[in-house]
Amino acid sequence: MFYCREEELHTMNRRYEKGRFECVVIYGRRRVGKTALINEFCKGKPTIYFSALNASSQENLEALSKAIYTCQNPGSTSAPTYQSYADALDAVTEMAKGNRLVFVIDEYPYLAKAEKSISSRLQHMIDHQWQDSKLYLILCGSSMSFMEYQVLGYESPLYGRRTAQFKIQALTYREITVFHPKLKATEQALLYGVTGGIPHYINKLDVENDLDEALLENLFSTSSYLFEEPENLLKQELREPAIYNSVISAIAGGASRSNEISTKVGLESGVCAKYLKVLLDLGILKKETPITEKPGRKTIYAIDDNFFRFWYRFVPRNMSVISAGRMGLVYEQAVKRFYPDYMGLVFEKMCQEYLLRYAKNLPILLGNIGQWWGTDSKTRKEVQIDIVGTSVEGNEYLIGSCKYRNEKIGAEELELLRRYAAVFRRDGTFHYYIFSKGGFTPALLEAEKRKEVTLVTLEDLYQ
Repeated sequence: MFYCREEELHTMNRRYEKGRFECVVIYGRRRVGKTALINEFCKGKPTIYFSALNASSQENLEALSKAIYTCQNPGSTSAPTYQSYADALDAVTEMAKGNRLVFVIDEYPYLAKAEKSISSRLQHMIDHQWQDSKLYLILCGSSMSFMEYQVLGYESPLYGRRTAQFKIQALTYREITVFHPKLKATEQALLYGVTGGIPHYINKLDVENDLDEALLENLFSTSSYLFEEPENLLKQELREPAIYNSVISAIAGGASRSNEISTKVGLESGVCAKYLKVLLDLGILKKETPITEKPGRKTIYAIDDNFFRFWYRFVPRNMSVISAGRMGLVYEQAVKRFYPDYMGLVFEKMCQEYLLRYAKNLPILLGNIGQWWGTDSKTRKEVQIDIVGTSVEGNEYLIGSCKYRNEKIGAEELELLRRYAAVFRRDGTFHYYIFSKGGFTPALLEAEKRKEVTLVTLEDLYQ
């Protein structure tokens, strides 16, 4: 089934129907659904679909030749190889003369790595052959940094040649409900907490009736696809997967600042910074700085990919049990009882998505949203606010607290938010929000009636 990319598909089809030359750039992290979008778009359209290989220039030329020949001769099992990329691209030009033709180069960074001249060749073809043709060119890639700098960037030969670009993001917590609409809100939240909104992971988890059962069968099992996914992805993308694994493990174990991570991994800080940058480019890690402040000594690293965060939290520590095939016996005590703690950060992200995308009648027009932390000058204690939203203009702020607990949250949480807000800013207007899985006490509900706070339950996030 094809889910949740209707807007992108509609835009691509609208451009197709215009009949003009198009150069559409599609990029985003692996497993996010780029190829599924392209396949859906290409249905019923004359298409050359070439998926580049992480191989030599000659091997890629052979694969490109086969893709072109297969489009011309459907069902053929063999194909002659063009003498050069220039000849192959000339063949594409001939096929597009007077005809609407889609030409897809998937995994474009692999091709550009193997054949250094390809971007310049494509630039030449666009400028001198394809600009007035009906060719619909799609360049797709998973290397975010490459696509942003080497395809879309100012110094790229292809700069200015694109007619559209799509950065494909993970699905939001609410969008993934279309996969398993019968799950309860707590199960939907955990599904998002495990998969991070990556369609490929949702499909591989293969939830039928029970999420716990699906996790035991399709993640906490040595024979399952998801069990080996982090290792396979690192091997596929990186030359030194063991070192990257150590970096991720260090962060999963609590190291958050660059010097802490480098010490734990045993690397010089400058060397470690290079590994961190690669993981940032892949979307596995993220850098966080208190909102309203510039990156600096307060900047920390965290695992941004929910699946990696879940895997590194629960799999390594239970590896011997999983390998012995006994995870089902200890799942409740070894994994499930820690879900409320694990889901804390996931819930914060869900609440931020709610405010940015779904909430109605917000008191301010949000300009930015994030966390804030700092030191209370009076108590000398560290203060952290789960959500701080800044307004597009003016001195107004949305201050939020997120609690993924079963118990009801009381009025003391509102008082705590007020104290923290005073540490964050001594002036300004504050609008308080409290998000809770377990609901709220009568006293806090009364405070909401007095319009002192807005209360949001987990179920409200899905309304």
